[in-house]
Amino acid sequence: MIRYTLVRGVLLIAGLLVSSALIFLTLRVFPGDVAQLIAGTQASPSEVDALREALGLNRPLLAQYTDWIGGIFRGDLGTSLLSGASVGEELLLKAQVTVPLGIMSLVIAILIAVPFGILAALLRGRRGGTALSIGAQALAAVPVVWAGMMLVVVFSVWLGWLPPQGFPRTGWSTPGRAIESLLLPALTIGIVEGAMLMRFVRSATLQAAGQDFVRTAAAKGLTRTRALIQHGIPAVGLSIITVLGLQVAGIIVGSVVIEQLFTLPGIGRMLVADVGTRDLVKVQSELLVLTGFVLVVGFLVDLLHRTIDPRQREAA
Repeated sequence: MIRYTLVRGVLLIAGLLVSSALIFLTLRVFPGDVAQLIAGTQASPSEVDALREALGLNRPLLAQYTDWIGGIFRGDLGTSLLSGASVGEELLLKAQVTVPLGIMSLVIAILIAVPFGILAALLRGRRGGTALSIGAQALAAVPVVWAGMMLVVVFSVWLGWLPPQGFPRTGWSTPGRAIESLLLPALTIGIVEGAMLMRFVRSATLQAAGQDFVRTAAAKGLTRTRALIQHGIPAVGLSIITVLGLQVAGIIVGSVVIEQLFTLPGIGRMLVADVGTRDLVKVQSELLVLTGFVLVVGFLVDLLHRTIDPRQREAA
């Protein structure tokens, strides 16, 4: 297990380095000039060149990249080209919105997917199972923006239960209002991601129902439903955990869109704004942090999978 963890750790670092290089190079060919943006449209070419020189944008790409990566290894994500503020401090501030939003979305997705996915499998061939399957397919196909708008209409406009937009200026010092502000965005992401995961849970449960150990349990006197619940569902838990790890990437992408829709001051909204202003150092650090989060989740899922599943340890 220690050797496996070390190998996966090395692959994780390699993945982060490759991702950082791709992010850096992609942003350098991105149209737009931050020096021209800061200097303004009235600035002369010589003034823009001088500013570009002062910002270090004229240096060789390799030197700019090694400076950026070296800073990250020292715990410094750099400073904004426009405001001069610390990128790390801004990310920590915005994470107070994005991280709780992601956790709430994931919990809602699990609460929808696992029980309804298993129920849809148990009711296969009946009207209830068909209705659940059709409902999951319909919800999974709904664009997250449209789902958010519909939830706002129902819970904010018609019922008046939840705020349609915004986050308290006092932040988490008023936890009740903060949670209220995140409920609709989290429901939006959770419902769509939960519907996608529910389809997989249903398929995995049906696959488990056809396994020999489930049929053997049924032959020993258990009903088909009880044999599936006691022996089949625990067997598909590992594959559900794996897919759940992949859902994290979907939740991160969804949070970028949803933070715009609900005007939440999170990392996703900050990223969109920084792309618009061509603040290269901030954008590349923000993208690397989000990519790193997805890779770390994949790393932890692999370790969990290996710890729980004895077949993987025996195969090593």
